[in-house]
Amino acid sequence: MSERANRVGCCGFTLIEMILAMGVMAIVIVVVHAAFFSALQLRDRTTDAVDQGQPAQQAATFLRRDLLCATASGGVLEGSFKVGSISEPGMSQPVSVELCTATGALHDSAPWAEIQKVTYALDKPAVPAASGGRDLVRRVTRNLLNAITPDVTEQWLMGGVQSLEFDCFDGAQWVNTWDTTAGNTNLPVAVRVRNRNSSGAASVIEPNTANDHHGSTS
Repeated sequence: MSERANRVGCCGFTLIEMILAMGVMAIVIVVVHAAFFSALQLRDRTTDAVDQGQPAQQAATFLRRDLLCATASGGVLEGSFKVGSISEPGMSQPVSVELCTATGALHDSAPWAEIQKVTYALDKPAVPAASGGRDLVRRVTRNLLNAITPDVTEQWLMGGVQSLEFDCFDGAQWVNTWDTTAGNTNLPVAVRVRNRNSSGAASVIEPNTANDHHGSTS
């Protein structure tokens, strides 16, 4: 009887073995938890970076397309191209650029052609963000015949913009103003757009104008 009890006792674990096993399991759980928590933080940072980058990429796409398709001054399809602090009747505040561009979408239900007037401006945000900055807004006028009360469609592109600068290349130098209705009779050779957001990051878009329909980004 005592021999059987001794055999059964040999199959168990001592208290020290149990404590060691529990300590190893606790270490493994801590390591797994730390790795899982780091992965969650990395996912959140990546998601935030993607969400912040999408509006900037969309704004750059609209700017590049509008500038590449800008209509030249003179002729039947004459359109103005203005860069600087532009203020005209009907505008609540100055805009950074005003141009006529052939980027309008054609619809069977709308009588307008592809030529439309587009302006870009920085507006005060409806809900101020903690990081500051303004909203980059694109305004489109499809009906170019109604100059008294134009029907303007407003499109929000991105927020948190500290500055938006347009520079035009006349073939010899970069200038920060351009007006085809005044001294400048042609489109600029190239247009450079510089945007700085609230985090301090800056981006530069350098699409050429409709003169050669080629663009580059730096």
